[in-house]
Amino acid sequence: MGNLVYLFAAYTVIWVVLFAYVINLSFKNRALKKKLEALESTKKGKE
Repeated sequence: MGNLVYLFAAYTVIWVVLFAYVINLSFKNRALKKKLEALESTKKGKE
C-alpha cells in the first residue's frame, strides 16, 4: 500500500508541472500575439 502513495505523488507532481507548463505557454503565446499585432499595425502605418 505504501508504494501506491508514491505512485500517486509522482502522478500528481507530473500533472502539476504539465499544467504549469501549458499555462506558461499560453501566456507566452498571448504576449507573442500582441507583439505581432503591434508589428503588423506598424507595418501598415508605413505603407
